[in-house]
Amino acid sequence: MTIKIKVEGLIHKYPDGTRALMGANLDVREGEFLAILGANGSGKTTLLKHLNGLLKPVSGSVILDSKTLSAFKPSEVFRKVGMVFQDPNDQLIAPTVEEDVAFGPTNLNLGYDEIMSRVNNALELVKMKEFAKKAIHALSYGQSKRICIAGILAMQPEVIILDEPTSGLDPDGVKTIMKILNDLNKKQGITIIFATNSVDLVPVHMDRVAIMDKGIVVQEGTPERIFTDSKKLEGLKLELPLIAQLMEVLRDKEKLPINSLPLTIGQAKHELSHLFNRENNIQHAGSIE
Repeated sequence: MTIKIKVEGLIHKYPDGTRALMGANLDVREGEFLAILGANGSGKTTLLKHLNGLLKPVSGSVILDSKTLSAFKPSEVFRKVGMVFQDPNDQLIAPTVEEDVAFGPTNLNLGYDEIMSRVNNALELVKMKEFAKKAIHALSYGQSKRICIAGILAMQPEVIILDEPTSGLDPDGVKTIMKILNDLNKKQGITIIFATNSVDLVPVHMDRVAIMDKGIVVQEGTPERIFTDSKKLEGLKLELPLIAQLMEVLRDKEKLPINSLPLTIGQAKHELSHLFNRENNIQHAGSIE
């Protein structure tokens, strides 16, 4: 798979002296849905802000489409790689939904028809078209998050970076956001980079996981590979998804013969059905004898 963004030896120090990145390395593959996990203070947000040039490294580089970010004009990078911030108030600036989503395309000096076409398409993709004339301050928190995504989509990006996009949302809001992001990834082909502490979302939605700790990426791999060692995750101030925690207890405490930990409800159902069927077959064979 083609490497869309490559991070090499990234080091960042804030003006107060805080060292947030300590030589981070990461490959982001074109078209993937990548989760970035890590405890608070691990460097997730700082890394994200380097991926589209919002922050500049002390040393190291970010390579986009085989060229360093410095080879692009900032406006070119922002068109290719959009970022959705954790707090919608840091992103929403216009009085109405339509005006806010139009802000980016307007700054590209596009014609009115093209701007409105992009706005309408972006609002359609986030299921907010009927809210076009609504005041920003009248939106719910979840609706505000969707409008932030729409504002990025109106720039027609190739990559969308999201910092804790489901934080503060109720279960229905989380479900809505994840459905939108999955559609953008699978149907629109947009590469998604998703920083989160919600480990339960990862095996359901993400292709691959990168774990950060103390300013570096310490592990990369599929959810199945990453969520195999609860002790190691505990050392990184993370934990297994809840389903995997339950199955681990059944394996270690109840001695059920579970070879690999299911990470989703569907996987757990399949594994338990297999175990029960096997037990029933053994009992049936014993009764025949």
